[in-house]
Amino acid sequence: MGAALDDVFIDEISFPAADGYALTGTLFLPRGAKRHAVLINSATAVPRKIYRGFASYLAHRGCAVLTYDYRGIGDSRLPAMVGYNQPKSLVGFKASMSDWAALDVTAAVSWMRERYHALPLAYIGHSFGGQALGLIANNSEISRAALVASQAATWRLMTSPEKYRVYAFMNFVGVPLVHALGYAPGWAGVGEDLPKGVFLQWSEWVSSPRYLFDSKLPALENFARFKGELRSLCFSDDPWATRPAVELLASGFTAIKPEVLMVKPSEVGAKKIGHFGFFRPEHRDTLWRGVAEWVQGE
Repeated sequence: MGAALDDVFIDEISFPAADGYALTGTLFLPRGAKRHAVLINSATAVPRKIYRGFASYLAHRGCAVLTYDYRGIGDSRLPAMVGYNQPKSLVGFKASMSDWAALDVTAAVSWMRERYHALPLAYIGHSFGGQALGLIANNSEISRAALVASQAATWRLMTSPEKYRVYAFMNFVGVPLVHALGYAPGWAGVGEDLPKGVFLQWSEWVSSPRYLFDSKLPALENFARFKGELRSLCFSDDPWATRPAVELLASGFTAIKPEVLMVKPSEVGAKKIGHFGFFRPEHRDTLWRGVAEWVQGE
């Protein structure tokens, strides 16, 4: 089902994850010539609709853009058997953050690469979406990656007192609640509901000194496979993706020299940006334009 937005065509689609699970996405296409393909990869517990404005902006500039929901999130969550437009309970739903990377992000990269094989493929990663770049085996398909507030999110590198709140919430509220309910409820403050395995792996990483780098995941070897251009943005008022945390994640990409840029809200005429503010439309002519020009090699 398609919809027009000025000179951008928007289509709601479904495509299979690496294991066949149906993922839901939105394709944003320019009316004119397509010059670049761009995949936008979400933060944890954030539905793809948050990125709609930025995706439309990129499409307006000649990019074919895909946003999508990871399994168990947004429209990639199974519907309930009863009740109108109600999602199915996540109790018993099997998924982890490493599954999101290996099965969902990997498949999204492949889908874009196959569909737009003649175009350079860029990768936008917000928070976890940027972390996933290092975990996927096919990241060599990507020519440029722009990471937004993407960090090795150990609580130790967050600002005070936020880091103590995060540690206490994850370990003394979140983990017991998830074991009791069988999933992480959004009302607890995590955003969207999260599958049990996702939250527990996330909590384990957050509690580790080097975040996912302490996890012994075989997929960590994929960080060294990425040889494209990488620019990582962090914001001075983001308590979670501090510059040291962003630099720690960037250090995992050992085959390249990532560029880390710190932005102060005042530099772009804003009062605050934080962890999520980049995607607000007020940044269309500043942050959005800067990333778009870099992604498109302008």
